Amino acid sequence: MIDINTEKPTQVVDITPMVEEAIKESGIEEGICLVYTNHTTTSIVINEAESGLTQDLLSRMASLAPPSEGYLHNRIDDNAHAHLQAALLGNSQVIPVREGSLVLGTWQKVLFVELDGPRHRKVSVTVMAISE
Repeated sequence: MIDINTEKPTQVVDITPMVEEAIKESGIEEGICLVYTNHTTTSIVINEAESGLTQDLLSRMASLAPPSEGYLHNRIDDNAHAHLQAALLGNSQVIPVREGSLVLGTWQKVLFVELDGPRHRKVSVTVMAISE
């Protein structure tokens, strides 16, 4: 389990090193890694961790599901926009593991996307061996 303390209402956190550490701790050399966020207002994406791109991602999500809309869910806790944005991005990623490391492209990172912060969050990492 990865613990994350976000600091802003929306934020992108590169969790790649923490996921790699979980793989090393598992001792699994060949398999798959499931990274899953345990929250309905957060997401896990694979993309470049460049600051301009991460800001573009958050801006695009805000334009697709803006906080100022009159969502029905807002009667409960005023965060429907974050639930909708998270639903669009998805809550998990499955990544191949080879030679004890994530198989990622040159610029690819595992990114945790906070859409309703700041909060304390948890991300589950499950590493499964694949036998041949």
